[in-house]
Amino acid sequence: MTPDQMEQRIVRYGDLQPCKTAFIDAHTPGSDRKENFTIIGGGVSESPDQYVHLRETPGFNIGAAGQPPNCRNSLHSHHTAEVFFVLKGRWRFFWGRWGTAGEFIAEEGDIFNIPTGIFRAFENVGTDYGMIMAILGGDDAGGGVVWAPQVITDAKDYGLLLGENGRLYDSKKGESLPDGVKPMPLLDDDQLKAFPEPTTADVIPNCVARYWDLMALSDRQPAKVIGAEGKLRDRPGFDVEFLSRNSIPDTPYTLDRHEILMPMRGHWRLTWSGGTTTLNPGDTAAIPPGLEHALAPSMTGEASLYRVMNTPDPAGATGRLL
Repeated sequence: MTPDQMEQRIVRYGDLQPCKTAFIDAHTPGSDRKENFTIIGGGVSESPDQYVHLRETPGFNIGAAGQPPNCRNSLHSHHTAEVFFVLKGRWRFFWGRWGTAGEFIAEEGDIFNIPTGIFRAFENVGTDYGMIMAILGGDDAGGGVVWAPQVITDAKDYGLLLGENGRLYDSKKGESLPDGVKPMPLLDDDQLKAFPEPTTADVIPNCVARYWDLMALSDRQPAKVIGAEGKLRDRPGFDVEFLSRNSIPDTPYTLDRHEILMPMRGHWRLTWSGGTTTLNPGDTAAIPPGLEHALAPSMTGEASLYRVMNTPDPAGATGRLL
């Protein structure tokens, strides 16, 4: 593989292209400044304006959300896995029908494996622009999201309509629902009863892993974060590992599955038979199966990254503790 071919499989943090109208709440005050990024796969964006960086999917999607301080993402639910780790800033995650069932603060490097079937949201509670990186289960990321009814109702007051086809229509741009397309129906009271309300005590021990714990666990080998034998035991169709400076030798290795590298701290040297490059925090590199390569920190100091690999498990419900 030539350097140019490899570079085409790397999405650099500085080259990310945001969409500011990705979801139904894009005009709602408090949420109207958020930016959505689809890095690998189309994600769950509802907007045709969303730019997809790499369309080939390895059995899951990679995305990101960037938000200034006090900006939030509205309550929604997923059909497959939604995993976040905090790249920059401080974030409050909260969940439940009205967002009051539980919450916690995530710091940089912390990771959250959110159970499917619960309404969840997040807010940048830091002092600067923040970024969280996302892993979404399945090649089609579960086919979209389910919004809490009040999110759709509130959005109508600010000119956005969501069709039952999962697409957004902006009345501020003169758009309306096409003939034959009905509005997305609101969940009724009976349907809402199917969405669990786990407490903080339910969620944090089973779904949250803290950065400095993972740094300690990765002192001699990769820390298994999400997987059948992970710190967060689950089988969402992918495994997540955490690597730091001494987790793996700097000798070449080959995997028979897709490997997505997402540096968290420091700079990492990626070497293969056709060349070498440096991966930086916020970059996403898609390593194809069968490519012999080596990975090592390229300079002294703190170094960490998340590694995501596909598994034979089907994409589906996660957080089975619920």
